[in-house]
Amino acid sequence: MELTGIVYLVATPIGNLEDMTFRGLKILKTVDLIGAEDTRHTGKLLHHFEIKTPMISYHQHNYQTRIAEFIPRLQQGENIALVTDAGTPAISDPGYNLVRACIEENVEVVPIPGANAAINGLIVSGLSTERFVFEGFLPTKKKVRDALLSELETEKRTMVFYEAPHRLRKTLQLFREVFGDSRQITLARELTKLHEDFWRGTVQGAIALYEEKEPRGEYTIIMAGNNQIQNQVLSTPEIKDKLRELIHNGMSKTEASQELAKVSHLSRRDLYQLCLELEG
Repeated sequence: MELTGIVYLVATPIGNLEDMTFRGLKILKTVDLIGAEDTRHTGKLLHHFEIKTPMISYHQHNYQTRIAEFIPRLQQGENIALVTDAGTPAISDPGYNLVRACIEENVEVVPIPGANAAINGLIVSGLSTERFVFEGFLPTKKKVRDALLSELETEKRTMVFYEAPHRLRKTLQLFREVFGDSRQITLARELTKLHEDFWRGTVQGAIALYEEKEPRGEYTIIMAGNNQIQNQVLSTPEIKDKLRELIHNGMSKTEASQELAKVSHLSRRDLYQLCLELEG
């Protein structure tokens, strides 16, 4: 097999430059090219560690063009490091697309581990770390976001989200609507940075907190899974009977759907659709 270059996925600090690994520095110094989410941001990192390796941008808006440029260079034996602005490449960024292209072209991809906000937030949250799911940033489109949250309503694993400060209050309100007031939550703010802090409590407590103070910095949100109930696998006729009973006892379709979602394997969206079928 003809030898090709290697793509290194190099994790970079998420705030504290001392978290840069010796191996990561060695790779950044010795590769032929660095693909950076923001060359200005990464330029500060390289300047700090006196690294002179050439850079080129690689981000959400140009990754297709860059992949078409990178693959021939890799096939000619050049080595390329991919970095994001902070943390591990291919997590909530288009690094995944380069990895897929490399696999298809039999180009080796090597991970260089390091800082990761999701894992750092999770391990200090005080919530279960045995099983967890990473959701990153919520979708911006309402229909897609609502569908995702509906799916997560009965998720039993600990959930990890990212959020920007200007959207935090709205996201917490959405969490209250879907997960309820009392769900346990941890807000990890400005991880590894000077003003790093952790807040632990309930969704309602977090909403109250940020009614009094302005959200600042980047947030990693860790939420407990729905481990208070055991979902029942009911047949469709059984579910419809329970919905009829709840509505007969005075609940609205929305309330009945929310109530049954707590003990059913179906989401409240699916249950609401069944309510409409009953009405029809």
